Amino acid sequence: MTRQLHLNAFLMNTGHHEASWRLPESDPYAHVELDHYVHLARIAERGTFDSLFLADGPQLWGNLAQRPAGALEPLTLLTALATATRHIGLIATASTSYNSPYNLARKFASLDIISGGRAGWNIVTTAGAEAARNFGLDAEPAHAERYARAAEFLDVSLKLWDSWEDDAIVADKASGVWGDDAKIHPPRHRGTYFSVEGALNVPRSPQGYPLLVQAGSSEDGKAFAARYAEAVFTAQQTLADAQAFYADIKARTAAAGRDPEHLKVLPGIVPVLGSTEAEARAAEQVLEDHLVHRHGVANLERLLQLPEGSLELDGELPAELPSEDAVEGAKSRYTLVVELARRERLTVRQLIGRLGGGRGHLTFAGTPEQVADKIQTWFTQGAADGFNIMPAVLPSGLDAFVDHVVPLLRARGLLRGEYGPRTTLRERYGLPRPANQYVHAPAPALV
Repeated sequence: MTRQLHLNAFLMNTGHHEASWRLPESDPYAHVELDHYVHLARIAERGTFDSLFLADGPQLWGNLAQRPAGALEPLTLLTALATATRHIGLIATASTSYNSPYNLARKFASLDIISGGRAGWNIVTTAGAEAARNFGLDAEPAHAERYARAAEFLDVSLKLWDSWEDDAIVADKASGVWGDDAKIHPPRHRGTYFSVEGALNVPRSPQGYPLLVQAGSSEDGKAFAARYAEAVFTAQQTLADAQAFYADIKARTAAAGRDPEHLKVLPGIVPVLGSTEAEARAAEQVLEDHLVHRHGVANLERLLQLPEGSLELDGELPAELPSEDAVEGAKSRYTLVVELARRERLTVRQLIGRLGGGRGHLTFAGTPEQVADKIQTWFTQGAADGFNIMPAVLPSGLDAFVDHVVPLLRARGLLRGEYGPRTTLRERYGLPRPANQYVHAPAPALV
């Protein structure tokens, strides 16, 4: 089989399940320990994952009572991981709403150079009034405005990454010429949101620029992904929904004049493994038994934009809820959660249990064979190009996936057995190195 899975390890402190930190095996301080992340990165590299991913946001998430809070700044952490690994791609979330293009472009170019071409940027616009207030704003910008700013932010970043031609450095000791100023291209950008004059103060990196990842599935998010993204992290609950999203985003990419094969769709999956299905279900139940429901209720009321005290734990969601159009936060996740609750007629307690493992991503408890079957079905039936693997508990869940599911995927011809000669993250994702926008390809010779 020539087409193979792309696997990304989505690492979140002690695991994606809200209650993972309460298990006897878990270290509640691991989220700020470098050795913890080095260990996880090396496990994922042993499993020949394409990449690992660190989510982030410019605010303190949730409350300190709920789960390990706060996080190391991801680009700093990934730079450390670049020195502890050899192959795996390193993807970090960074916000276009609360950064400036010049500084962020420089940081990602630096990571790409230090890692030898393994950097990736998960581009987010950042929902939530809490983050806005950390940057002197009274409320978050409107959804459409955040995406308009993101588009200009990325256009400026691309200009900056291309501001050095690949051969701008001459390093001619004999003539005393280090570089060619004619091959430096200052952006001189004047736009709606940004004004950026000079060239980047970092040479063009091994990949040209980092792998561009996007994670929003709203209409604005899908339009942005079709224009820019090279990988999409998405949350889908059913095969049919995943197939519909996959077909839609690929068609949008083609309509934008891009090759749909140059955008990889990676749904999230939270696997809970057991040697038997009953053992896996029991492990899942242990996690659910450790949930603190008052935290889940508060989170759900916040997501659904409901007043405090609106939800009854053993009742279903209210019949009247805001429409997606009225939501300025995470629109696609709002719709996914509401549709899940309505489709399966879940009580609030049951919905919290379903969301506790993956916040809307697909959770699946089963044997390694059942997990491999699920992955293979989605991969071969037009629903995914790979998966965001989101272990419920870390490091044990990632260890189990690499030790027991990865060998099955390899045996089925779905996953590489070793990294091979491809060295950059772009090459691993089957993507070309982008041409510099300031360098014109030579005209074809006349015959």
